[in-house]
Amino acid sequence: MKPIRIGIIGAGRIGRLHAENLARHIPDAAVISIADVFQEAAERCAGELGIPKAFKEPSRIFEDPDVEAVLICSSTDTHASLIEQAAEAGKHIFCEKPIALDIPRINRSLAAVERTGVLMQIGFNRRFDPNFQRAYDLVAAGKIGRPHVLRITSRDPEPPPPEYVKVSGGIFLDMMIHDFDMARYLMQDEVEEVYAAGAVLVDPRIGDLGDVDTAAVTLRFRSGAIGVIDNSRRATYGYDQRAEVFGEKGTIIVSNPKPDTAVLSNSSGDSGSPLYHFFTDRYTEAYIAEMAAFIAAIEGGKIPLVTGRDGKIPVVMGHAAKLSYEEHRPVRLTEIDPNLV
Repeated sequence: MKPIRIGIIGAGRIGRLHAENLARHIPDAAVISIADVFQEAAERCAGELGIPKAFKEPSRIFEDPDVEAVLICSSTDTHASLIEQAAEAGKHIFCEKPIALDIPRINRSLAAVERTGVLMQIGFNRRFDPNFQRAYDLVAAGKIGRPHVLRITSRDPEPPPPEYVKVSGGIFLDMMIHDFDMARYLMQDEVEEVYAAGAVLVDPRIGDLGDVDTAAVTLRFRSGAIGVIDNSRRATYGYDQRAEVFGEKGTIIVSNPKPDTAVLSNSSGDSGSPLYHFFTDRYTEAYIAEMAAFIAAIEGGKIPLVTGRDGKIPVVMGHAAKLSYEEHRPVRLTEIDPNLV
């Protein structure tokens, strides 16, 4: 079987990461072109990874009949338009989260994908982490019975620069969106209502931009189960990603993996390896598995493991959390999207 021929839009950090993983770990895929608004970045990435073509305009990728699928790794504000262009060109799509920050815009993009019949996978990479996958499998197998309580902790090692915060959509739509997806994934249930609290405790510049850097959100699931998510933009000890699903028969805990498990014990006490400091290190395996799943979906003509709907609902949850924080009240997701079922 010939490898699936890929075009990548965006040669920044995440685009380059995917290009490297496809080139080095996914033999069923071949990256044949890459585009970036900064053409020098595309050319540099192409030269280093052996990608034959480098462009400035993504239209060059859409026009190429040899390209079967595209990876959209550009800035958030370009995602929806690029999805629609790719769909009209008949290219299968992998798009980094979020599809867009505007719900009607997301709906138009999803309609274009459905109308053209291409496959689309959204980049919620944490679903492909082997530890979170194991937790999902244990819940699905009924090992803890009916889930009652979910707890998710996500803390970054340091806050992003103000320039990033300005265009990110805020902590609920930028950072916690991953946790909203994980909540649905781990509980295998839908959220009906959220209640959010937030504060500026890390960087006052984030508050000056109208955002918060510390947040907690309570979720109420359709089953009646309850979830709690906490986020902080700064954890001095590293990249902190943990989860627990508690149920009627037991609990499942996903702790932070470390570079090694050796523990030194001496007169000063016990000490071990620190946490991974960055998400690309923490989720190395997940990013590779994510790309492998996308290629497998194309080869098998199957619905991807993270669909457009999976991409939309966390955005709805983010807007509900933001409204909840602003109005100091619980917000049902149907207030944001009345058609959500």
